[in-house]
Amino acid sequence: MIRRLMAEWLGTFSLLATVVGSGIMAENLAGGNVAIALLGNTIPTGAILVVLITVFGPISGAHFNPAVTLSFALRREISPGDASLYVLAQIIGGIIGVFAAHFMFDLNLLEASTTMRSGPGQWMGEFIATFGLVGTILACLKARPDAVPMAVGLYITAAYWFTSSTSFANPAVTIARGFSDTFAGIHPSNVAAFVAVQLVAAVLATGFFKWLLADEAASESGAA
Repeated sequence: MIRRLMAEWLGTFSLLATVVGSGIMAENLAGGNVAIALLGNTIPTGAILVVLITVFGPISGAHFNPAVTLSFALRREISPGDASLYVLAQIIGGIIGVFAAHFMFDLNLLEASTTMRSGPGQWMGEFIATFGLVGTILACLKARPDAVPMAVGLYITAAYWFTSSTSFANPAVTIARGFSDTFAGIHPSNVAAFVAVQLVAAVLATGFFKWLLADEAASESGAA
């Protein structure tokens, strides 16, 4: 269990160091072009997810995300106690990952973001992003488990651009990014609403894909 928690901690640490660090670098180099800065933030995030899930998947399942852990807890693939420890490791790892990014770029370790991300459009973006992420994981685990790292990386890469919120889709990421007044930040007052929407989306996606995938299996059985 200690190795599993360390994998979740280190994976989430690395994810946030990448998200925030690439956001800082992208903003520094983009010359005020927000589209280029977002692209510079998107590519490293999608790429590191492929790496981290490939590396840590065999150890802990590579959740790095309380919404994903909640989904697996609802599916009874992880106990409530273990799920709680996973979430704690993810949140702590994410916050320290933000601090590491700040240290690398000579910023104050502890900041409060001033970037406002609120309103029905943003919340809908987070709902769609998280619902799709959980669905991608569950469907891939059924159809082709070895494709999960690539599928998740590609999904988040796409969702950065097609969702209004730029796809946080992760309560640990959302909480940690509240501590960064950089390109990737979110104002602390906006964090709770994002997290609530993400958790609701995870619950609904778990139930929906349980029905969808079971229906597909039943149809195949009937056809045979």
